[in-house]
Amino acid sequence: MASNSFGSIFRITTWGESHGPAIGVVIDGCPPNLPLSEEDIQPELDRRSPGKSPYTSPRKEEDQVQILSGTFEGVTTGAPISLIIWNKDVKTCSYDPIQNLLRPGHANFTYMTKYGVFDYRGGGRASARETACRVAAGAVAKKILSFFSIEVIAYIKEIGGIGFSDLNTQDLPLLKKAIHTSPILCPDLATETLIINLLEQEKKEGDSLGGIVECQAFGLLVGLGDPVYEKLEAILAKGILSIPASKGIEFGEGFQSARMRGSTHNDCFIKDSTGKIITETNHAGGLLGGISTGMPLVFRAAFKPTSSIKKEQKTVTLEGKEDYLNLPSNSRHDPCIAIRAVPVVEAMTALSLVDALLYHKTSSTLNFLHPTYVTPS
Repeated sequence: MASNSFGSIFRITTWGESHGPAIGVVIDGCPPNLPLSEEDIQPELDRRSPGKSPYTSPRKEEDQVQILSGTFEGVTTGAPISLIIWNKDVKTCSYDPIQNLLRPGHANFTYMTKYGVFDYRGGGRASARETACRVAAGAVAKKILSFFSIEVIAYIKEIGGIGFSDLNTQDLPLLKKAIHTSPILCPDLATETLIINLLEQEKKEGDSLGGIVECQAFGLLVGLGDPVYEKLEAILAKGILSIPASKGIEFGEGFQSARMRGSTHNDCFIKDSTGKIITETNHAGGLLGGISTGMPLVFRAAFKPTSSIKKEQKTVTLEGKEDYLNLPSNSRHDPCIAIRAVPVVEAMTALSLVDALLYHKTSSTLNFLHPTYVTPS
């Protein structure tokens, strides 16, 4: 299983299983002199951790992160940064009764067939628990992006077919507050109410829902991304589609652009009040030719319904004998995995952007976070 790393210059490698003693991530390629502490990382993990909302898994994990290497006297050294998160609320016994059943929508069939072994305890390496490592690494990436006034914001756009269309992004602090105070990370109050009612209904019925996460990145410079095979949307697509339960991604108008005319979809160039060249609209989602235009990056990611549901499902045993899957009464799962995917989408976006940014900047300096370095205009 040699595919546990992501990134080119800013590269992460995650490790650990859902019900193992710990999970963690090693970050290679982080520039030196970046102020970094556990306090910079913990808030991001707190947003992703389960058990804090009736609409996420009741598993109780504090997800306390510990920096093991790569920093000295409060700043990064340029050496690999190793982060560890200990698993606390592990209940392996919940999976013992179903360890020999192929679980519909899960990876045990493909893992077992491919590798000949599968850690059935919570899904092992295939579990969304692994995404905590991505969020921890994403917090470091966000810290780098902040030096360039780049901000990444994701939120629930739609769940179970209920969503909203317009969003005011003029006041980013207000938008972030609306997202963070929502129990389902949805900034539109009317939509939030309708979705919560639907989630309550699905929980009673023992079923689950899919959802759409929208993400925007503000403050991008022009020039991130490299044709032909390292286009920025290609890098982002790989990162987002590596998230468990992700099923699709679209940029700007996305699939809707196939129903538009060129005269409508094309973003015409204008000058703003400062004389800066921008586009009048942003149907392309901030990307042209695989390179960032300086306009907000906009994309949406689709997440399937949570595979673990309380309803009885037809299946077979590992030996191929027909059977039925009934999850134990003490099983703990998300009614909609898209909710906790929001900070993971932000993390993978930040990781992708930092990697592209470092690639873009290496031609001028390898140490652009040094106090004496001045960002070129």
